[in-house]
Amino acid sequence: MVSSKNFDLPYDVVVVGAGNAALCAAISARQEGCKVLVLEKGPLHKRGGNSFFTDGAIRFAYNDLDAIRKIVPNLTDEEADLIEMPQYSEMDYLCDLMRVTQGKSDPSLAKQLVLQSYDTITWMKEQGVTFILNYENQSFEKEGKRHFWGGLPVKTKNQGVGLMEQLFSRAEEIGIDIWYESRATELITKGENITGILLEQKGEIIKVNTTGVILACGSFEGNKQMRSQYIGQEWEEAIVRGTEYNTGDGISMAIDVGAKKNGQWSGCHSIGTDYNAPKVGDFTKPGDIFKKHSYPYSIMLNKEGKRFVDEGADFRNYTYAKYGREILKQPGHVAYQIYDSQVRPLLRKEYDLEEATIYQANSLEELVGLLPVNQEQFLKTIKEYNSSVQEGQYSPTEKDGKGTIGIFPPKTNWALPIEKGPFYAFPVTCGITFSFGALKVNSIGEVLNEKEQPLNGLFAAGEMIGGIFYENYPGGSGLMSGAVFGKLAGESAAIYARKNSKAAI
Repeated sequence: MVSSKNFDLPYDVVVVGAGNAALCAAISARQEGCKVLVLEKGPLHKRGGNSFFTDGAIRFAYNDLDAIRKIVPNLTDEEADLIEMPQYSEMDYLCDLMRVTQGKSDPSLAKQLVLQSYDTITWMKEQGVTFILNYENQSFEKEGKRHFWGGLPVKTKNQGVGLMEQLFSRAEEIGIDIWYESRATELITKGENITGILLEQKGEIIKVNTTGVILACGSFEGNKQMRSQYIGQEWEEAIVRGTEYNTGDGISMAIDVGAKKNGQWSGCHSIGTDYNAPKVGDFTKPGDIFKKHSYPYSIMLNKEGKRFVDEGADFRNYTYAKYGREILKQPGHVAYQIYDSQVRPLLRKEYDLEEATIYQANSLEELVGLLPVNQEQFLKTIKEYNSSVQEGQYSPTEKDGKGTIGIFPPKTNWALPIEKGPFYAFPVTCGITFSFGALKVNSIGEVLNEKEQPLNGLFAAGEMIGGIFYENYPGGSGLMSGAVFGKLAGESAAIYARKNSKAAI
């Protein structure tokens, strides 16, 4: 039998969710003098949302290496002298964002994300988050120097695990209350104002009085029914890369009190991930360990032995978030990344982990014989690809223009014949990260109603904001968006609380 009770001690702000966006919001509101409660749907050992599973790479605008050194202060002068760090300006960031979203990103949200990115990174560092240079995936060595590329030179120490450990530590240090196994179910309103929130906790229905609520509990990628309804029936088969607890609860609660939908409800961030990856994120194997992101050096074939994307269209930073859905469209929701010994040393470290599924053989015929595919067509496609590769200088660290001619789809860059054994096949399927459909939110984190007016006392951050990402996104922008709009939502909620709450201290 479910019991219920009221929680009489009021909070200025209740934050729903406990990932990067949520904790940035909570810390921001607390710094402004608010009494803050965080509700985490999962248990203590499964806290941290999708952020826990990320690689930690975070995209922000910066002027030069000196700006980076303020974020990574332990970089010595000797190390700095060996680094070539190209500028990644606010205009560069904005152009990348608008380019990969096909110009659909909401201009006010896009500009806020970009313009606030560096200040927010600085603020995160002040909260105890440790950043390191992303040597492994975003730099290459040339003439004795490390050359960074792609606008993504910084990541959090110890990936998403380290990020969340440091944010939780900071939240607890400054007196933020965190309740685990606490599923928010309903927003309480009086007139046009948010006055409280209902939650389920260990068999009880609890009402918490509050002036403001910040929704930062992710999108609906963990909800099979919502994936099928909004993105497509085939998405029932997608692996959920992150937390199992992102099931659209916050979106539904907000819509129930009049929030307007926004964004691409038929779209999502999805990637190629190991075919045998867990069906939902495994908290005992944190970090982004199942992804397979060296595909620009491969050709990808489906079970029928046919290619279906231009693997070398762009750097992986700008294509990986949309290629997952292309894999999902293939027969059996599977594809095979094929490499030879020429490029095998270039592959990212996830290909060397014990969790990686790999087939290896000394000849292509032997390799294809190991796979459950149309073997004749598979070999024919590889032969046609090899014959189409054009002469040119192969340069894996830049768009080298070394492509193919006479086949479709083409391979625009990084085309080498697959001809030197041993040969390798990595089976991949689609892993969904988050859905793009969410709420209409303004540039300071206020949730808007159908008339596009703020809902009094309701704010949102992270994946709860619709309208930033469409079709695709630049790598590292998700964590940055969560932090930027989390911090802004916390500040906005605090301003609202000071005007309307007696609990502020």
